[in-house]
Amino acid sequence: MILYSFRRCPWAMRARLALRYAGCEVRVEEVAMKNKPAALLALSPKGTVPVLDTGTGVLEESLDIMRWALERNDPQDWRLRADPAAAQQAEALIARNDSTFKAQVNLYKYAERYPEHSREHYRQQAETWLAALEVLLEGRAYLLADHPSLADAALLPLMRQFAGVEPQWFAEAAYPRVRSWLEGWLASDLFKAVMAK
Repeated sequence: MILYSFRRCPWAMRARLALRYAGCEVRVEEVAMKNKPAALLALSPKGTVPVLDTGTGVLEESLDIMRWALERNDPQDWRLRADPAAAQQAEALIARNDSTFKAQVNLYKYAERYPEHSREHYRQQAETWLAALEVLLEGRAYLLADHPSLADAALLPLMRQFAGVEPQWFAEAAYPRVRSWLEGWLASDLFKAVMAK
């Protein structure tokens, strides 16, 4: 199996996390986005990453790849099968992360391209999301259970990107649980393994 990936892409990052966690034997093919390989374009003409060639099919969306991996092996119950209400909540969190928060991170990160407002304005727009996650993390290390879930792994890469825009601000912001959650993931063996060059 081959995963076409770009190391710093948040969507590719979360696909790699799930594949590694599930123990899927995958060869990761690092893609230069300015010089996409013909093999990738033959599988997926849109030419975005991640793309997983399973040998029996092609998956072109990070969440599809994550779910595919977890169906094969999910030792810590990332799918939250033991708690259907939490599993439903996970889907809602991921949907908001992938739409509203993604747009907010883009505005915040590339504020100079969107001079209608200041970077601070764009950051403040995103803070409602941080505040919501801060509440979810009350009394536990992960968003929806006492162990990681699909939601944690799916949200992690975009939050990492957000935190990296103004690291000093993030280090001092009033979201200590979100910060601790992010730091825990970034220090984990799983994350370090999928980010190795």
